[in-house]
Amino acid sequence: MTSPTTIFDTVESESRSYCRSFPTVFTAARNATLIAEDGTEYTDFLAGCSSLNYGHNDPDMKQALIDYLSADGVAHGLDMFTGAKRAFLESFRDIVLKPRGMDYRLQFTGPTGANAVEAAMKLARKVTGRHNVIAFTNGFHGVTNGALAATGNGYHRGGSGMPLSGVTRMPYDGYYGPDIDTAAMIAKQLDDPSSGIDAPAAFIVETVQGEGGLNAASPEWLRAIAALAKKHGALLIVDDIQAGCGRTGTFFSFETMGIEPDIVTLAKSLSGMGLPFALVMMKPEYDIWGPAEHNGTFRGNNHAFVTAREALEKFWATSAFMGEVQDKGDLLHNRLSAIADRYGFSLRGRGMFRGINTGDGDLAAAICKSCFEQGLIIETSGPEDEIVKVLAPLTIPRDQFERGLDILEEAFDRVLTKQTAKAA
Repeated sequence: MTSPTTIFDTVESESRSYCRSFPTVFTAARNATLIAEDGTEYTDFLAGCSSLNYGHNDPDMKQALIDYLSADGVAHGLDMFTGAKRAFLESFRDIVLKPRGMDYRLQFTGPTGANAVEAAMKLARKVTGRHNVIAFTNGFHGVTNGALAATGNGYHRGGSGMPLSGVTRMPYDGYYGPDIDTAAMIAKQLDDPSSGIDAPAAFIVETVQGEGGLNAASPEWLRAIAALAKKHGALLIVDDIQAGCGRTGTFFSFETMGIEPDIVTLAKSLSGMGLPFALVMMKPEYDIWGPAEHNGTFRGNNHAFVTAREALEKFWATSAFMGEVQDKGDLLHNRLSAIADRYGFSLRGRGMFRGINTGDGDLAAAICKSCFEQGLIIETSGPEDEIVKVLAPLTIPRDQFERGLDILEEAFDRVLTKQTAKAA
């Protein structure tokens, strides 16, 4: 008898990954619930790897898109002016930029986060006339070759098949432990004309390293890096692709950090409901591109303009949603802290972007597998996949969130009890 997954196993590339952890066929989804072909319901603590911060199929976004399609709205327009783009730009300016006192130009790149990173790095090099970009240990910025050069993960870097150049790797905050000031180390190297480090075009940094293990930089460290960039004539690029759009409790992850990036990359939840959409924000004085100098056939997804605008107007026009997210972030912190303390593990991350460092990739994988068997979808991150990472939709109902965390706690207890019994 043919398995429901046979077609994937025989036709789809071996590059598929998430389905290996969740071997079932999903056919429907609502907010924080995924529904399998056999009717089984799962609570989603993965949320499209933070591409679904507002959950699956938000009814208002869905209706806005249906209305747009029904009116024969422009689906594809390259980078031509459209009503959908104008409406999004107006909402982004009025809801996101103006209230935060921000002045940026927006560039719509190809639809992936990696393309936004490629554009940001290219622009920094064009602005400064330099080639070297400083990136950080455990950073993850995409797997196209330019972005991959800035990515630290050895497994993904190994997939390139060619030398990855133009980047100098520096230690992230806390890389050598809490007593070593890595920003001071970097400052000394950049000040030394014999350090062998070329003058940088840019620093590219995540305020919370999602794939790198939920390492969260301190405000003091980020301010020191921003000051170094300014001192040495480099641009500061904040990659907010996974940490942005509310994941840490504010729209941008850097809002409370006391820094003002020169360039910001956004993607993932920018569209609101999982449609491909990415952009680069740059200070106006750095908008020196020639027409189509960085382009792409699918830059500016009009369907995504529609849903992204709806997301901004529904969730970010007032502070109410931000308060709800911060309350859930506190709940998540308290629940995960209790589990981590029980087993001597450590907590990572910020806001609704948190996880537990088990110190062991096999253990973390076993916990996630146990969760899936009990109806919870959750994944790992970190250099050894040792972090059990919670990326629940920001809109998840509180009671469902609590039930999901109960499943997670029970999975830790179940797996670690078995491990203890085997050791005995």
